[in-house]
Amino acid sequence: MMIVPKITMDTEDPNASSAQHTISGGVEIAPPPVADSTLVQETFVVPVAQPSDPSIPQSDPINPYVPSIQIPVMPPPTPLKGGVHSKRLFFVGVIIAVFVLAFVIIKAFASKTAESKEVTITYWGLWENDATFRALTADFEAKNPKIKVQYIKQSPKQYRERLQSAINRGEGPDGFRFHNTWVAMLRNQLALVPPTIMTPAEFTSAFFPVFASDLVAGQSIFGLPLMIDGLGLYINEDLFATAGVTPPTTWTDVINIVPKLTVKNGSTLVTSAIALGTASNVEHFSDIVALMFMQNGASLTKLSGKEAEETLVFYKKFSDPNDPLYTWSDGIDMSVSAFAAGRVAMILAPSWRAHDVKAINPNLRFKIVPVPQLPGNSVAWASYWVEGVSSKSKYQMQTWEFVKYLTSVEGATRLYTEGSKTRLFGEPFSRIELANTIAEDSFTGAYVKQATFARSFPLASRTYDNGINDKLIKYLEDAVNSMATNAPSKVLETASLGFRQVLSTYGLITAAAPTPK
Repeated sequence: MMIVPKITMDTEDPNASSAQHTISGGVEIAPPPVADSTLVQETFVVPVAQPSDPSIPQSDPINPYVPSIQIPVMPPPTPLKGGVHSKRLFFVGVIIAVFVLAFVIIKAFASKTAESKEVTITYWGLWENDATFRALTADFEAKNPKIKVQYIKQSPKQYRERLQSAINRGEGPDGFRFHNTWVAMLRNQLALVPPTIMTPAEFTSAFFPVFASDLVAGQSIFGLPLMIDGLGLYINEDLFATAGVTPPTTWTDVINIVPKLTVKNGSTLVTSAIALGTASNVEHFSDIVALMFMQNGASLTKLSGKEAEETLVFYKKFSDPNDPLYTWSDGIDMSVSAFAAGRVAMILAPSWRAHDVKAINPNLRFKIVPVPQLPGNSVAWASYWVEGVSSKSKYQMQTWEFVKYLTSVEGATRLYTEGSKTRLFGEPFSRIELANTIAEDSFTGAYVKQATFARSFPLASRTYDNGINDKLIKYLEDAVNSMATNAPSKVLETASLGFRQVLSTYGLITAAAPTPK
């Protein structure tokens, strides 16, 4: 008997209950795998052990991975009574105290000299061109004349590997952009944010909750977010007007309008309602399926059980010729291109895909709205880039000052404005206080509106990391493709084994993968 997805149960009852989510943004970095099956709490952070013994040297705020030199404080000399031996001890104590004082003075002077010296920091970016970024660096340099910024735009292909290798060789940039799901892979290359730049309390009050889940562990902050992105629902306004339907807000709405937006010539699809159901030509399919898993209450670290099976079955219904929801097939063009050509009425995609759509078809009338939800359980998808500082940089404090400016209200606003001069819009804001300034924007508004309940997991597409995301996506792709010939439980069992192996490899779970039955 076919499993009926929870997502389609009681479609006429808007008050139908749905499972509460169990994912909390990702998974937690843990110690190396141990021989048990205990999973750690599913939060995507990297805990850093804080020394509990006050005699243990604390981390240097400039380079948190290198213990600070602890200068012993000499006690005042105790008056000694007569005798040559006592006098010698007194003079030895005085000499030691003088040397310690001189060392402290020299170190302080050297520090002041380093701070007053003009330095040039290098910064690796991915998306902004030189002209757009130069407007920000010019503002920063005017306010910080002792710091110059050299911006170098990188190709996203093999960027993570290139970045790590350069930093490990001591030749990498001082500052750089990295994906929010890379913290586990870059833990040795990331300098922690000094408390003089931002404290965890300040971070939490400034940015949307998903950022704290992904980037903060205790008192440790691994980077500062400049932007928010993930998935939004793209709407072809002309196709919607012709069909006489409005943008859906729930998955029940999607189910109801699919027949009205789907146009067929016999068995051939002429116009599709929504691009769902396949892995080969639904771009960002891994983000979409991961979002559906979360919304339906499935755990992405376990990837088994009724909720996960229902989700996979529901996703496949849209590409099943024998299902009433059939509206998509492997024979259609890639989803973004099909949307730009007017062949599909809806796609789920990140904000930056709007630039691609506009470049392909400048005349297409479209907008982006928040993703559909299940009743009573709002979950959105987050996949974004973060600004970080190299643990090997000689100018960490200067680089953090630049990152602080870049992610400030002033810097983020300026970057959005500059980006809008050459394309549809700039980077959607990560700061809570800036959300209202773009909330009604036809392209970026959806992403800030749903940012308060957005979550992430390392199934983010287009990171080109050849690491945790790409490896997990391959297992999910195999699962989607295997649904045609295998039961959902069997498909997910195989995928779960692969997931556990990958997650434990990167220290994200403590469990060893179970032996297949």
